[in-house]
Amino acid sequence: MRKVIHVDMDAFYASVEQRDNPQYRSKPLVVGGSPNQRGVVAAASYEARKFGIHSAMPSITASALCPGLIFVRPRFDVYREVSAQTHEIFKRYTDVVEGVALDEAYLDVTENKRNIAYASTIARYIKAEILEKTQLTATAGVSINKFLAKMASGQNKPNGLTVILPQDAIAFVESLPIEKFHGIGEVTAAKMHSLGIHTGADLKERSLAELTQHFGKVGHHYYKIARAEDDRVVEPNRVRKSIGAETSFAVDKSDRVLMLLELEQIAQR
Repeated sequence: MRKVIHVDMDAFYASVEQRDNPQYRSKPLVVGGSPNQRGVVAAASYEARKFGIHSAMPSITASALCPGLIFVRPRFDVYREVSAQTHEIFKRYTDVVEGVALDEAYLDVTENKRNIAYASTIARYIKAEILEKTQLTATAGVSINKFLAKMASGQNKPNGLTVILPQDAIAFVESLPIEKFHGIGEVTAAKMHSLGIHTGADLKERSLAELTQHFGKVGHHYYKIARAEDDRVVEPNRVRKSIGAETSFAVDKSDRVLMLLELEQIAQR
């Protein structure tokens, strides 16, 4: 049985900006583009989230929800530096680390460099070291596979630590609303609701054949996670599946020649 930790930095980009700029602390802040230039929210501080602001929201919508909202341009070089610091801490415990993004990672600590018996103890040490090294908080989830560890880390943010023990895994999944499942977005959740699937318990009642009929190959994944099963290993050398670049314009572009010129620059990036 594996021991997996999912570490998720709390409101990462926004927290870095509040750390480095004391005038931003305890204030609603988003990292992203300006509302005057069709920007998008990349990250929102917890003070901003109280107004319903979240990542991927248009900046103009966020601005309307919270008058006086602070907008900060992203500093990805700084975020990458902090991310590297957290990974240095992870590597003190295990080399089996799978970075998912700058702000989150999975760690397999079934066998660890310090021979610590409990993954929850390692998670506490890591959280403390991150705070000491970066002055930032992280939330950790601990369980027997990646799916459960990810779900655990979402239960008690910010600065939380949640452990889902093997004997509690089935009950936890059964009680979880379907829209809270990692990997099930709004469209899939709506389709599941239309089929009478509202919780993990409802999902568990459906046969493999039925789930693959409605959801294709991913139906097999849904069948397994409804039973708290996840065979995916923590991959320290995961291959990048995609890469992208984008640009937002203050005014719509309709001239084909200009659009192709912009597209060429984006393609080069």
